[in-house]
Amino acid sequence: MDYVKPTEVVTSMIDAGTRKAALPVNDLLIRGALSGAILGIATSFAIVAAVQTNMPVVGALVFPVGFVMIVLLGLELVTGSFALLPVAQIDGAIGWAGTMRNWAWVFVGNLGGSLLYAVLLWGVLTMFGETPGGPVGDRIVALTEAKTLVYAAHGHAGWATAFVKGALCNWMVCMGVVMGMTSTSTAAKILAAWLPITIFFAHGYEHAVVNMFLIPAGMLLGAKTTSADWWVWNQIPVTLGNLVGGFLFTGVALYATYHVRAKKLRAAAEPAQTAS
Repeated sequence: MDYVKPTEVVTSMIDAGTRKAALPVNDLLIRGALSGAILGIATSFAIVAAVQTNMPVVGALVFPVGFVMIVLLGLELVTGSFALLPVAQIDGAIGWAGTMRNWAWVFVGNLGGSLLYAVLLWGVLTMFGETPGGPVGDRIVALTEAKTLVYAAHGHAGWATAFVKGALCNWMVCMGVVMGMTSTSTAAKILAAWLPITIFFAHGYEHAVVNMFLIPAGMLLGAKTTSADWWVWNQIPVTLGNLVGGFLFTGVALYATYHVRAKKLRAAAEPAQTAS
């Protein structure tokens, strides 16, 4: 049987968070940059699929390919770290400084890789500024403006909406991370991780690292969004929402029920072993 029980999964989450906190800065940056670029490629792939089929759900079905690559290669995605490192910290395996160090450097790496791919995709779609971006470019522009200017038009309510969409998104993204730990089989890991990622993308929820690629790409392609619009109305509220969704809805929730359960089971087993 390759199924890993939830109590063991939480232990794996603690171990993963501990390992991530100990990684040197160069590894955090390289793995973070690779994750940002791969997630950007998966996003443009999903947009291409949706444009070609005129069925947005097709984009949601294919987008998880990038996330699965990140999980299987053990790369660094700050949104996943929002769940794993706090669990390790609550368990006493790492300190606050280790958590913040990982989050900060991985965020920088994710941003760098995302921006690099945004420039490369702009070059491919427009012949480096010589031609229009075509249907894919138009869709990226429309999404960029929807993720910034539409929120801005609604003021505080728009900011709150971006925040809540971020929380709901990373609830599912971190569930994808955790579901990938529920099996020792590669095929099962892929399928288990695929499901919650499809859910978040199909709903149009907000992912901080996806937007690190998508919004700058849209700006390069002609969106009316400014850098201030990007950060104030999307990147900041979405990142904070991702933090809440990963930390509270996934990491803390699973730790609170399954780690406590594991301790009780071990405590109950000890007297029986002593008696025997």
